[in-house]
Amino acid sequence: MQQAGGSETEVTWEDQQNINKFGRLNNRFHELEDEIKIAKEANENIEDASNELILTDEEVVRFQIGEVFAHVPKDEVEMRIEKMQQETTIRLEKLEEEKESILAQMAELKKILYGKFKDSINLEED
Repeated sequence: MQQAGGSETEVTWEDQQNINKFGRLNNRFHELEDEIKIAKEANENIEDASNELILTDEEVVRFQIGEVFAHVPKDEVEMRIEKMQQETTIRLEKLEEEKESILAQMAELKKILYGKFKDSINLEED
């Protein structure tokens, strides 16, 4: 690689490992963004279902189990929805934590790689 001053910077095995690790982290970061979006949508859908359940005056409601709708007592549906909300919220928190961890690792790798290669390497999104 050539630096801006014209001198060559040798890419060591360790540098290549850091570049590869950055690439893997960047891919995981984008996967996490998609997973977080899906989890937020699921959480909103569960919240909407919970609100609709509060408004209904029926004692037996239709509840989707897999691809089938079953008639289930309202109390049981409330418990299932509450459990689903808790699970989705916990999953969302874990995904957010992993995303923050990945961002921190990527920032550290950027510092290392830009420190060595200056303008010869581009680690930014377009």
